[in-house]
Amino acid sequence: MFAWLQAPGPAAPLPAEQADRIYPRMRLQVFMGIFLGYAGFYLIRNNISAIAPLLIDESGAIDKPAIGIIGNAVLVSYGLSKFFSAMVSDRSNARYFLPLGLALSALMNLIVAFAPWVSASVGLFATVMFLNGWFQGMGYPPCGRIVVQWFSTSERGWKGSLWNTSHNLGAFGLPILVGIGLSITGQNWRAAYWLPALVALLVAVVAFFLIRDNPQSVGLPPIDDYRNDPAKVAEDTGEKISTKDLVFKHILHNRIIMLLAIANVFVYALRYGVLHWITTYLSEQHHMSIGSGLIGFAAFELAGFIGTVLCGWLSDNMFKGNRSAAISLFTLGAGLSIAAYWLAPVGTPFWLMVIFVALIGGFIYGPVGLIGLQALDLSPRNVAGTAAGFTGLFGYLLGATLASTGVGFLVKFAGWNVTFIVFLVFTILILVIFQVIWREEKKLVHDRALQLEQGV
Repeated sequence: MFAWLQAPGPAAPLPAEQADRIYPRMRLQVFMGIFLGYAGFYLIRNNISAIAPLLIDESGAIDKPAIGIIGNAVLVSYGLSKFFSAMVSDRSNARYFLPLGLALSALMNLIVAFAPWVSASVGLFATVMFLNGWFQGMGYPPCGRIVVQWFSTSERGWKGSLWNTSHNLGAFGLPILVGIGLSITGQNWRAAYWLPALVALLVAVVAFFLIRDNPQSVGLPPIDDYRNDPAKVAEDTGEKISTKDLVFKHILHNRIIMLLAIANVFVYALRYGVLHWITTYLSEQHHMSIGSGLIGFAAFELAGFIGTVLCGWLSDNMFKGNRSAAISLFTLGAGLSIAAYWLAPVGTPFWLMVIFVALIGGFIYGPVGLIGLQALDLSPRNVAGTAAGFTGLFGYLLGATLASTGVGFLVKFAGWNVTFIVFLVFTILILVIFQVIWREEKKLVHDRALQLEQGV
């Protein structure tokens, strides 16, 4: 029934001269497909936060706690789907899988917009948004699959990080579309769902025409051969791997992937632990306005865009593919910036506090973007999406929970000083974990080099 969704087999090889001419164009085309496609997911991920006041005013069934329940439904389902959808994605044609997920997510948003019964019930609203989160989880895995199929190890850091900034584009476009929708409908909150959904459907069509699953499917040689840049790990035999082998052999029994997943918990806890509490911290501790906190929020995200690309570029060019070294450097920078942000005395100029916030964002987004890429690097191509999805599962379900509920309780019962000490402990744990990962990775790369020498 779903044969059309299966990963494509190899096409007849093109002549070498023709392949050399086509390969660069196809790589750019495919990159634009996943860049625009992944940005499209962020237009329709969790739009309720943008129009919560309007929704509360109109609906007697939706109040502030309900907004939180609905928002968390997306977060939980997205974290689960990012892993479980990846197991399907690794066996599927990314050209179909990504647009399908985006179209189904858009459909959920259209249901919210045009079915009045959804907003009349917290349970129904949360259910539809849970489904939306699940379809959202179909975005990252096929992109990860394409990154490892079309870009080799030595270039994957900065090009993968550049792709990862597509979520910044989507997050930037969302408030623009919401603003346009509200202005043309007289502040009708439903426009915040249907207008971005229509744009997302258009993006899904564009992505379908741009994306190709792997080079061999269009007659091109594998990327490792084309760029003479061997992968860090050997390919598993065959394209079809049982679910048991996929989960146990390549994930749960893979020490490096498990360590990356644990590290991602602390990275996400720092990311959201600082980001979600910027406004509250600046207001309570530095007596600044909510507007000042929002500026800090924007600075965090803008610097994160720069940090993501820079960390990936450094991992390729300065550290020669050593992702652990780049992540450790940026984690150290995040720890020092968090300490400066915490220890800044009352009366510190607003502009300096914004700089501290921006530095934290720039440094912490480096590891956020690179951990998934490292999981892609250190997994066979035919299971790479699942490995990256597993690290994301830990980051969202555990890290984001620590950052929201955990930090809230910590601040309430222990105060800000203890909270920031915990943040600094997290940075130390990340550094320790990546020292272990680097030792494991060196052994893995050494073993792979011996295999290549033996012609394996």
